[in-house]
Amino acid sequence: MVGRSSTDYKMLKELVRRGEGHSLEFKLKTNHPEKIVREIVAFANTDGGTLLIGVGDDGTIPGLKYADEDEYLLVRAIEKFCFPAIQYTLERIPLHDEREVLLFRIPRSPNRPHYVLPDPADPENRKVYVRVADKSVQASKEVREIMKGERADRNVRFTYGDKERVLMNHLGQNTSITVDAFAMLANIPRKIASRTLVLLVLANVLDIHPSDVMDKYTTKLVL
Repeated sequence: MVGRSSTDYKMLKELVRRGEGHSLEFKLKTNHPEKIVREIVAFANTDGGTLLIGVGDDGTIPGLKYADEDEYLLVRAIEKFCFPAIQYTLERIPLHDEREVLLFRIPRSPNRPHYVLPDPADPENRKVYVRVADKSVQASKEVREIMKGERADRNVRFTYGDKERVLMNHLGQNTSITVDAFAMLANIPRKIASRTLVLLVLANVLDIHPSDVMDKYTTKLVL
C-alpha cells in the first residue's frame, strides 16, 4: 500500500537520529534491490521494522533524486523475491530539491516464515532471514521450524525424560546452551537435540536467541 507521507522531515530526522537497530535499517540507494528484500523479509519474520531508502549508514539524508524509479525497482523486487507475499506500507517523504526518502513499514507477519527466493524458478534455493540487533541474518533450521510451529498454533506436548532432565540441570547452572552442546551433553544425535529444543521453545519452556554464528537457548523468563 502506497500513500502520501504522514511523516514530515522533522519526524524523519528524529527517526534517523536513533540509528540503525533491531527495527530500523538505512539504505542509501536501491542499486541491489534483490539484496534489500532480505531486510524486509527479516523484519516480517521478527518483530517488524522500518526501512528508509535515501539515508546513509552515517545518518546523512541525501534522499533520492529519482524516487519513482527507486520505488518501482524495490516494489517489483518485493513482489518477485519474497514468498509468501509480505504486507507493508510505503510513504514518500519530500526533502529539498525535489528529492525524497522512501519509508517502508513492515509489521511482524502472522504468516511466518517468509522466504527470499534468489531465483523464483528454483524454489528449493530459498532462504529465511531474521533480525538480530542491527543486522539481517540467515535463519537456522531450528528458527524456521519454530516459526512454522507457532503458525500452526497447536498445543505442544513433550515427555520429560532423561535428555530433558540433563538439559534443565545444565541450564540451572549455566545461562544458555546450543544444539551441538546439548547433543554432546546428553549423548544424543544432533537431529534429536534439535527437535527437542524446538519443542521446548514451542511449549514456552525455553527461549531461542538467533545468531549468525550459533543460536542459543535459555530458560523462559517468568515475568
